[in-house]
Amino acid sequence: MSEQRDYRDTVFLPKTDFPMKAGLPQKEPGIQSRWQDEGIYSQLRESRAGRDKFIFHDGPPYANGDMHIGHALNHVLKDMVCRTQNLLGKDAPYVPGWDCHGLPIEWKVEEQYRKKKLDKNEVDPKEFRAECRAYAQHWVDVQREQLKRLGIMADWDNPYLTMQFDSEATIVAELMKFAESGNLYRGSKPVMWSPVEETALAEAEVEYEDIVSTQIDVAFEIVDSPIPELVGAHAVIWTTTPWTIPVNQALAYGPEIPYFAIDGHPSGKTILIAQAGDIPDQVFMRLVGDHLLSGMSVIWAGIGSDLAGTVARHPMHHLGGFYAKPRPFLPGDFVTTDSGTGLVHMAPDHGEDDFDLCRANGIEPQFAVMDNGVYRDDWEWLGGNDERRRSVINKPFNSPEGPICSDLREAGALLAASEDYTHSYPHSWRSKAKVIFRCTPQWFVPMDKELAGGGTLRERAMGAIADTRFIPEKGRNRIGSMVEGRPDWVLSRQRAWGVPITLFVKNGTGDYLQDAAVNARIIAAVAQEGVDAWDQARKAEFLGADYNADDYEMVTDILDVWFDSGCTHAFVLESGRWPEMQWPADLYLEGSDQHRGWFQSSLLESCATRGRAPYNQILTHGFTMDAKGKKMSKSLGNTIDPLKVMEQYGADIIRLWALSVDFTEDHRIGDEILKGVGDQYRKLRNTFRYLLGALDGFIGDMGDGGEIPELERYVLALLADLDGKLRRAVDDYDFNAYTRLLVDFCNEDLSAFFFDIRKDSLYCDGPDSTKRNAYRTVLDLLFHALVRYAAPVLVYTAEEVWGARYPDGGSVHLLEWPAVPGVTADGERWGKLRELRESVMEAIEPLRREKVIRSGLEADVIVPAAAVPDGFSDEDLAELFITASVTRGQGDTVTVSRTSEDKCGRCWRLLPSVPQDGALCDRCEDVVAAMDAAQ
Repeated sequence: MSEQRDYRDTVFLPKTDFPMKAGLPQKEPGIQSRWQDEGIYSQLRESRAGRDKFIFHDGPPYANGDMHIGHALNHVLKDMVCRTQNLLGKDAPYVPGWDCHGLPIEWKVEEQYRKKKLDKNEVDPKEFRAECRAYAQHWVDVQREQLKRLGIMADWDNPYLTMQFDSEATIVAELMKFAESGNLYRGSKPVMWSPVEETALAEAEVEYEDIVSTQIDVAFEIVDSPIPELVGAHAVIWTTTPWTIPVNQALAYGPEIPYFAIDGHPSGKTILIAQAGDIPDQVFMRLVGDHLLSGMSVIWAGIGSDLAGTVARHPMHHLGGFYAKPRPFLPGDFVTTDSGTGLVHMAPDHGEDDFDLCRANGIEPQFAVMDNGVYRDDWEWLGGNDERRRSVINKPFNSPEGPICSDLREAGALLAASEDYTHSYPHSWRSKAKVIFRCTPQWFVPMDKELAGGGTLRERAMGAIADTRFIPEKGRNRIGSMVEGRPDWVLSRQRAWGVPITLFVKNGTGDYLQDAAVNARIIAAVAQEGVDAWDQARKAEFLGADYNADDYEMVTDILDVWFDSGCTHAFVLESGRWPEMQWPADLYLEGSDQHRGWFQSSLLESCATRGRAPYNQILTHGFTMDAKGKKMSKSLGNTIDPLKVMEQYGADIIRLWALSVDFTEDHRIGDEILKGVGDQYRKLRNTFRYLLGALDGFIGDMGDGGEIPELERYVLALLADLDGKLRRAVDDYDFNAYTRLLVDFCNEDLSAFFFDIRKDSLYCDGPDSTKRNAYRTVLDLLFHALVRYAAPVLVYTAEEVWGARYPDGGSVHLLEWPAVPGVTADGERWGKLRELRESVMEAIEPLRREKVIRSGLEADVIVPAAAVPDGFSDEDLAELFITASVTRGQGDTVTVSRTSEDKCGRCWRLLPSVPQDGALCDRCEDVVAAMDAAQ
């Protein structure tokens, strides 16, 4: 018997040098370097010049520290927005930026001073600012390289920095718009103040943490009242901030709250509190306890409004001076009975309600607590050289054994004190120290003053929120509720590193100078020299000949950094430095915390100066948690470093993760999650590898021009459907759906279905086969579509794929959205067929496991006739199901048996036309004969 021929060299197996193993950590830096050398971003801008614009404005990350996983997610989303808009053919520039002023940087530079045992205050301010500028520039350069490594395509050679001189000049010019319109005032109000950092803080610079405080009940003796029974009684207040008692100036009651005075308290005092049942049981029991049933009696009962005209004296009245003044009872609508006694002590220096109520009644703040959180030297109680004088945020100072409680106890005024009250309290997010409300002179933008052109700033901002598209929609209510209830905007900070409040204040009047010529000189100087231009030595120069420099005070405060970032729309979108940009932006995109930060400061700044928001849409993302859903923390050791992830897996894996999660909510990352993303990536990579191999030598020719087979038409219809869904996902910024659609199409519609069915035709049909050429024509269409769809997600891999097929074809990232044939198919009919195919594969699997058959090619299958859609022959079914044969039966289940046919030595199909195992089927016989003849 003659030896059988080996037909392997007659099979058209896919051929490509594109490796299955990605090696992303090694490859990606080289691709990134090539992009930089070739100026891909500039090429993209040139290719899109004159097109419809899509303006994304990048919110500035802080120039302080390495990129973390939150930065990575945030910038991948921003990159995805710009890349998809560019892919659609729009001109969508990406100008990156950094926030460079403010306390976090100043704090870090001060830390370096402290390590060297140097005092910042002994250093020339210009020298100190230069060190802050150098520190910020260092981290700008570090973060820029890290973000480039992540594959972010942006104008990295020309970013915006809030510390660039032209940026600082624009910030000053924007401030002058507020000043010239009278939309700025200096006043004393309680603001959140950090005694550690010695500056006012914005709400966005504060985080809330639970703490345990001392709660005390203090008795104020009533010395005068229209209610005779109350004279000599003691009004009891409750507070969790004992340190505010030394600045008390009044007591507040709720006009509608019922009160009563109880005689026979164990202290020997008659006490006035809200009636039992109106205050919490634990408060009443703490004050009265078991003594309620032993001789106590109600000597007076009424409602709060009855208390008008009542006056108490401070427990420390014996000290004289400030403490000898009477403490009036004042009506306060804010007084509740949720947690205290129904009476509230008023310290206008340290509470907004306190301040407003006292000022309305002619009582002014005392400014008793200094910048560092200690009482003034001349303060009668705890001031001067009293060794007990400590920072008001110091826990022992406020404890039941501390000086305040001890002195109140000695004065007979402390009815109860316990260190057991747990509540949420504001802390500086930089120093992590507790903050206080402290009344200081500051510069404010009023929220409720009528503006030129109509409407208050609050009204304009609320209107702009209504006109803005929010993704997700819940962002509208979040920022809306914040703006609706926010106080006036505190613009001033008492620090060194920032844009100065470049105002001159007239001595004696407190009015600030509004002169356009003076302002123009200041702006020009800042544009030339930066913030150092605002120098006392140049006072006369700025004021000019029309004013006497001795008549004016030069303001030394700096601007809140949120005002800086709130002005970025002015110097990035309007300045002309980036001519491809324009105002307003189509989109702002940041984390959901920016509803109280950058989104809001930009909104307020723009509404005040331009009458509307600087954006049309706001997209927000949640925060990245660890794999168990816990907040990441270095102390917990559960952080994920994106730099290490890139070293291990590659940037494309981070990008695929970021675009696969539901980023609108809090989401997770961890080693197992990243491994799962890696599996997804390998499937996508293998799809491209298969396409490259199957298209080896393809020149785009349908061969004999025969009609495209129905399976190919169906796949093209799937592609058209995918195309429409991806476009909608881009419009909705639904990148989770975008990525999922792409992955599912490659895995389910292509690899597990189309490629699986057509591999026989690809490998074994002749070069002139209509079916094979039709298949490869569709593969070519798929390749061009998929590599473009994938390019915004897998930026490095898509470039590698494109270069593998078109080495001289430029960058994939310069291409536009693919033109997809508008083919339709009967999706319901094909869906029914695919369900039947799944049933067949499930029925084959037990025989394969039991080694009755090795694959579906050895299976004769009987399917329920009723389950087969119209228009498919048994031969079609055998090809689509990849079995030896398919016949139709009358039952309702699929049955499988091993075929008795022989196996073709070339295509391995088991067919009636194969005379014996190893011989050729009719199709292979013709193909091999043609190949032999050609040779």
